[in-house]
Parts: sequence; C-alpha cells; structure tokens
Amino acid sequence: MTALYELSVASYLRVLDGTIATMKKAQAFYEQQGLSGDEALQLRVAEDMWELRRQLHSVRHHSLNAARGLLRGEFNPPKDVEETDLNGAIGHLVADREELAAITAAEINALSGKPMYFRMTGVELPFTMENFVMSFTLPNLYFHAATVYNLLRADGVPLGKRDFLGQMRVGLI
Repeated sequence: MTALYELSVASYLRVLDGTIATMKKAQAFYEQQGLSGDEALQLRVAEDMWELRRQLHSVRHHSLNAARGLLRGEFNPPKDVEETDLNGAIGHLVADREELAAITAAEINALSGKPMYFRMTGVELPFTMENFVMSFTLPNLYFHAATVYNLLRADGVPLGKRDFLGQMRVGLI
C-alpha cells in the first residue's frame, strides 16, 4: 500500500517541480523574444476558463494548501488571486515548494485513514484522507498543471511531455 505522504506530498512536489521548470522555460522563451512574459499570465484556453495566473494559483492551492488542509483535516476554496508578474508567479511557486518540502512523511502518514472535509459556503464533503487526495486534490492539481502547460505550449513556448512530467519516481522499491 502506498503511504499517504508518497500519495500526496511527494506527488505535489513532483507536479510543482514540473510546473516551476515549465514556467522558467517559458520565461526564457519570452526573454529570447524580447518580451517580459507578463502578458502570458492573461492567456486562456476559452473565454469561460481561468487565465494562466489563476491556473498557477490553483496549482499552488492543490499542492501546498492541500497539504496544509491534510494537517488541519479541512480544505477550503482558494483565496483571491494576487496580482503579480511572471517573475512573481515563479517566485510564489518556488516558495510554496520549499514550504511543502518541509512537511515530513511522519506528519502526513500519521493522518492515514482519518476524516478530511472539503468545506465551502453551504457545502461539506466528507472524505478519508486518502480519498480526498486521490479523488479531489490530485485530479485538480493535474488539471491545472496540464492547463498551464497547454496555455504556454499554444503560445509557442517549446515544451514537451517531459517538461510536464518532471522527475518521475522510478524504481522497484
């Protein structure tokens, strides 16, 4: 059985690492084009979808804030998205990654099987910790990270699948 930490925090870290690398590659691409890249934060797949800035905020929310939620036993919708430029967006991802990496396996694994709640105005969804990770935060995290990748790829940033995947956890042990 996969430990809760490996399922959650280790997965969040891998997606954050891939998103950070993708954003740094995008930043270099825009600089080579003589652009700041800040305009890219307004990119959308469709008019009724969130822009890149909010997609990045959601990657942060479904990684660091999801881990914080596990520790509290409660997860809530994200706060308002702060205005930032491309450098600031990357800086937030890096800072979140550092804070997330400080959460220990012992802290998270001790929560295995315990109740977890998603709460927002008028809604309370009960989960076990594992089901919350597998059916709520990981799908959301991958959705928003893939949308970041797709927006940048469609804007001409030379990305490939390996950029999205990041460092895979390979091995038989």
